[in-house]
Amino acid sequence: MSPVEWDETPIAEAARRASIIRNPSKLSLPRPERTRLITVSNQKGGVGKTTSTVNFAWTLALHGMKVLVVDLDPQGNASTACSAEHRMGTPSSYELLIGQNKAEETIQQSEANPNLYCIPATIDLAGAEIELVSMVRREYRLHDALNEDFLEEHGFDYVFIDCPPSLGLLTINAMNTATEVLIPIQCEYYALEGVGQLLSNINMIRMHLNPQIHVSAVLLTMYDARTKLAEQVADEVRTHFGSVVLDNLIPRSVKVSEAPGYGQTVLQYDPGSRGAMAYFDAAVEFAARGDYLPTESTAPIGVAPELRLEAERS
Repeated sequence: MSPVEWDETPIAEAARRASIIRNPSKLSLPRPERTRLITVSNQKGGVGKTTSTVNFAWTLALHGMKVLVVDLDPQGNASTACSAEHRMGTPSSYELLIGQNKAEETIQQSEANPNLYCIPATIDLAGAEIELVSMVRREYRLHDALNEDFLEEHGFDYVFIDCPPSLGLLTINAMNTATEVLIPIQCEYYALEGVGQLLSNINMIRMHLNPQIHVSAVLLTMYDARTKLAEQVADEVRTHFGSVVLDNLIPRSVKVSEAPGYGQTVLQYDPGSRGAMAYFDAAVEFAARGDYLPTESTAPIGVAPELRLEAERS
């Protein structure tokens, strides 16, 4: 077998990609003109919101981008993946929301990836929904904390906000802070159940609270190429959402499932795995194409009109 043929084998490709991920000095991407604020949201649990958040953030940080992950899920899984301390009493997104601490006092920098920063979540966040009800500007607490002065001072290129799987004040705060929504959708039977309601909620927030919010990307996750069902769900999602769906999808992968058990992203745990390379490529695509802005021919929230109409009927 010639060297050229050997270089083209899947194993050699995986080894080469893993080497690049471990030594990212030559990786580069164009910086966005201004900070991109992205909330990762889906009201259905277990679709890969946190996994997508941390792996996108890690990939972009490897490319030299300065990335902030804001963990608004009381479970704190994104904080764990970012190796951020999040024991009870640690300055966190809870203290940020109630005004006890400023953003500068809650940020932690990753030792393994210096371009990655995290505002962690602690269990204290579980009671924040109740406390926020009586507060002034309860829907804009995170927006006010992560203001333009803060973002400009720290020079963040990307801010990813990981949301809980529900539409409460935590998610509304995330939606009012961000301008973009990234929706992970698993390639399984109930994938689209609830998406219509999610889009309806985004549309309501757009009309009444944050006119800048829109769906800028849909990411297909847990794709199993061995099943006809996964292919059918993927086709249906692309039919409904159109070109807002990222070309790169995330395969169902044991390595992706194992990585959180070690408190790591899959890019750290096994950079040569299919899951790691899929997240790497999807994040690069997301960054390279920039913000997917809605046009006159698309729905106000940046998705295909037929799905908007479905959301409005729900």
